Amino acid sequence: MTASSALAVRYLAPRTLDMSSLPAAPPGPGEVELAPAYVGICGTDLHIFHGHMDGRVTAPAVIGHEMSGRVVRVGPGVEGWQPGDAVTVMPLRWDGTCPACLAGHQHVCQQLDFMGIDSPGALQQRWTVPASTLIRLPAGLPLDRAAVVEPTAVAAHDVGRADGRDGERVVVVGGGPVGILIALVARARGAEVRVVELSAYRRALAGDLGLATWDPARDDVPALVQEWTRGAGADVAFEVSGAAAGVETAVDVLAVRGRLCLVAIHPTPREVNLHRFFWRELTLVGARLYDHDDFTRAVRLVADGTVPADLLISQVVPMAKAQAAFEALEAGGNVMKVLVQCDEADGTGNDTTEADA
Repeated sequence: MTASSALAVRYLAPRTLDMSSLPAAPPGPGEVELAPAYVGICGTDLHIFHGHMDGRVTAPAVIGHEMSGRVVRVGPGVEGWQPGDAVTVMPLRWDGTCPACLAGHQHVCQQLDFMGIDSPGALQQRWTVPASTLIRLPAGLPLDRAAVVEPTAVAAHDVGRADGRDGERVVVVGGGPVGILIALVARARGAEVRVVELSAYRRALAGDLGLATWDPARDDVPALVQEWTRGAGADVAFEVSGAAAGVETAVDVLAVRGRLCLVAIHPTPREVNLHRFFWRELTLVGARLYDHDDFTRAVRLVADGTVPADLLISQVVPMAKAQAAFEALEAGGNVMKVLVQCDEADGTGNDTTEADA
């Protein structure tokens, strides 16, 4: 690798990644060049890896959007940022002119550019982004933990969309990374939470975080909710599993006027018990992505330990092992959050490289 190039992990075809050296151009007006330190692998990345998003992702494509890193260079007209600043990125570009943007919903812009899907992402040693997408990280927050800020922002947005309130009873269906983060954020808002998850490993991890869990393969979850709530049902259910059975459970556990927040990506249509929606006057809300306030809230939650990011990180791998990391996540097993390390680090999560002048 030369000074004008950097290594990147690219998606080539279903279940096929490579590592290539790509040119590193100087940042243009309003842009900032970053050195990503850690990049998390999420469910969306796995959808890309499986080829399910080939209609949207143009291969070869640099993917990844859950990141932390440091500023390397700033382009003309950029103020408030300098080399060495620790940052994460809210990886959204919107046009500002579509009906969604004009209504104030820029994060679901009808022409949205989700960086890492629609344009190059963070799985590279140098990443140039608009300065407007940067979120400052507090001093002392290790960069490996900071890579969990983006999925925490997802959880903060989900709980906000569900209008989560103090004292409510909440069921989270699906105890993967986002499900656990939703449970933690909801608990921080004062909710009583139960997590429904098939994996014994993930149930054990949730238990270590002080979260009560149920195994849907063994437990009659709707009956347990009735017992827990004295016959009322849950105030809120989050569907995070992406499975048809998860949708059924999330609907069945809700109280009269309960709210179902749909978080998981369901690539195929699902059957939904609409009679129960009618009979109990249920509400369904979708939750997609996040806004700037969600991101700043997520930074606080990770920095103050409300979200113990270190306990959620199962594995850190070098860029050269990204293919194997995707395959391990694809196979399931005893993993929660896997990070790809893009920089040279001392193994503690603290970046030891010097920002280029």
